[in-house]
Amino acid sequence: MKQFFFIILSLACFILHAQIPELADYNPIWTSQSNNSSESMPVGGGDIGMNVWVEKGSIYAYFSRSGTFDEHNTFLKLGRLKLELEPNPFSTEEGFKQELKLNNGFLEFSQSSTKIKFWVDVFNPVIHMDIESSTKIEASVNYENWRYHDREVKGKANNANSYKWAPQGKIITYADSIFFHEEKILFYHRNRYSTVFDVAVKQQKMESVKDQMTNPLRNLTFGGLIHGSNFQPAGIYEGVYQDTDFKGFRLKSKKPSKNQNIQIQLYTKQTENIKNWKSALLNSVQEYKKDKNRAAKKSQDWWNAFWDRSWIYVQETNSTKKDSVFQIGQNYQLFRYMLGCNAYGEYPTKFNGGLFTYDPAYVDSTYKFTPDFRNWGGGTMTAQNQRLVYFPMLKSGDFEMMTPQFKFYQRILKNAKLRSIVYWNHKGASFTEQIENYGLPNPSEYNWNRPEDYDPGMQYNAWLEYQWDTILEFCMMILDQHYYANIDISEYITLVMSSLQFFDEHYQYLAGKRGSEKLDANGDLILYPGSAAETYKMAYNANSTIAGLRVISEKLLDLPKHYLSDIEKSYLKEFQNRIPPLNFREIADKKVIAPAKSWERVNNTEVPQLYPVFPWGIFGIGKPELDIARNTFRLDPDAKKFRSHIGWKQDNIFAARLGFTKEAARFTKMKLANSGRRFPAFWGPGFDWVPDHNWGGSGMIGLQGMLLQALNDKILLFPAWPKHWNVHFKMHAPGNVTVEAKVENGVSEIIEISSNYERNNIINLYESSEEEKSKLILDNE
Repeated sequence: MKQFFFIILSLACFILHAQIPELADYNPIWTSQSNNSSESMPVGGGDIGMNVWVEKGSIYAYFSRSGTFDEHNTFLKLGRLKLELEPNPFSTEEGFKQELKLNNGFLEFSQSSTKIKFWVDVFNPVIHMDIESSTKIEASVNYENWRYHDREVKGKANNANSYKWAPQGKIITYADSIFFHEEKILFYHRNRYSTVFDVAVKQQKMESVKDQMTNPLRNLTFGGLIHGSNFQPAGIYEGVYQDTDFKGFRLKSKKPSKNQNIQIQLYTKQTENIKNWKSALLNSVQEYKKDKNRAAKKSQDWWNAFWDRSWIYVQETNSTKKDSVFQIGQNYQLFRYMLGCNAYGEYPTKFNGGLFTYDPAYVDSTYKFTPDFRNWGGGTMTAQNQRLVYFPMLKSGDFEMMTPQFKFYQRILKNAKLRSIVYWNHKGASFTEQIENYGLPNPSEYNWNRPEDYDPGMQYNAWLEYQWDTILEFCMMILDQHYYANIDISEYITLVMSSLQFFDEHYQYLAGKRGSEKLDANGDLILYPGSAAETYKMAYNANSTIAGLRVISEKLLDLPKHYLSDIEKSYLKEFQNRIPPLNFREIADKKVIAPAKSWERVNNTEVPQLYPVFPWGIFGIGKPELDIARNTFRLDPDAKKFRSHIGWKQDNIFAARLGFTKEAARFTKMKLANSGRRFPAFWGPGFDWVPDHNWGGSGMIGLQGMLLQALNDKILLFPAWPKHWNVHFKMHAPGNVTVEAKVENGVSEIIEISSNYERNNIINLYESSEEEKSKLILDNE
């Protein structure tokens, strides 16, 4: 009887525990092989990403690295690997297992007493494939490359590069160099001297300062070396995979073995000649031998610390099923893992697929292009989308992972300042939307068919004209790194100041061209023509711009005194006096936030009238005039018409920020639901491509906002959290604060807070009385 009671008690404890998953519960585990590359799993680290899958008994992997842009700014993959074993443990599917082990950051295949581990060194650009077997086996590692010959890029295939729909002449993806070097495979792509940078500079009339400009493409060389101590060359072959011909180079085991290791050492650099590049690559291989034995442990420790830094585990109350609420937690973790694979990239994680795109025919069957294809360009950084990839890293505490995005703007700052001087002879940095990795607008978006007398500094484009202000959101992320974690941001102050100065000087310049006065009757800037996102065009005093200028200038002035000189502080205070007030209107006798003071047309489906809620945080729970923002969400006809969870849509974020619990939960369930593809966080294409990283990023931001929001020096917990959802989370807040808390079966618990934070500054809205809630959230649902 006692034994029976113990079993029942143990089972009850298990069920209770299962209500809130742990990280290992979110590991994707597959027990059958895949049909093609669209059914791949991501794995990576440092700045390398791989799509790995087993197809017809062979293991395949596409591998990519941050910053591998060709002459035309196509984001080229580095190639495809094919691993074959003899005898083949994967000849059948019985006992097959493929698992992404999140906590340690690696992917493992196992079957018939054989294990293959794919992992990437976080601190060095090296891919490892480790093979263990209970019996001796032979292994063949094949490097397959579709760029073994020059390949003309035609039609829609140019959407992968900077020419998009307007190629200038014949566009060629030039052949890589691939050959056996001793007992290794050496491969690389070297850009020509002349690139799309040169074309854009001429097109956009910047030739007078070309020698001063940063050019990241000329002579850029990227590639690597594939090798293993027990491997030797075993021939060259040709084939076709999903519409694309390729050439394969094979290494094969010298003798059967129970343990084998294959390494791919990568190297990327702009060099004067290829001899220097090869020498540096080979030297890096020799240097790596010194750290090889410690590499796995160091990388594993990095991933362990990554997961200990932040998490959100979710499950519906009294449920152990992997339902839509479980999926929220799993996909949050899976997408954060994908972001972690580019922690140390030379370039930001791209919104349109990051490091994990695959054969385009599996996204759109009419796109019979090479695996290098992705929609919306390779070196083009669409800022409206990129921001959603990087905002969630503040609350997850992934501050070092934001550096590639900040460095991107830091590198092109000089080019952006030169634009202002060349075109308008004023100061400030002119950053456009659809900006290239060399700081100029995308050539096709800039438009080749322009009126001769059109301002050469402007994009002749109905969607992008006068859209300057997305740089302000990255400026806020930079400033918030100081406010969240006291990180020294001194190196970025010039970038932030120059971004504000552009608006001040440019709109006075435009007003001066129209008349004798540069400011309006109230002494305010006349922000016309402007743009409220890509939606409300030819706008007069767009609220998204006004909110950004106001918040950035305030955050700058709140910095410790050593960041700004007295002259800079004085300028900022004067500038603040020139920022126009926000604009409002009435709908159904209710005051709401307007997109702008006026506008001439609607082009897209964004909702910039709610940007003062997110990202700018002027309106929100506990802040003045919350009812106005809530009225805007409920009543604005465009806000209602454009409402969706797809892609970069942000309704889940707005709802969470405004305390609309039901709406936040509904949109979050849709936003972070399984993608419909085999890997559940491969969302898209949405408005962009697969995997859609701004889909995942916006999902993360909304979920975070449901759990934690900052209000001055206070922290709001569970501001939009459903009563029937369990959760265990750890997140970061301004003031160098981390909070670990949970809700389990209707009871909330604050588990741990940073030692420097007063617990009485936390407002737990899950446990608050209705009267207390009403003080913060009007008419809370």
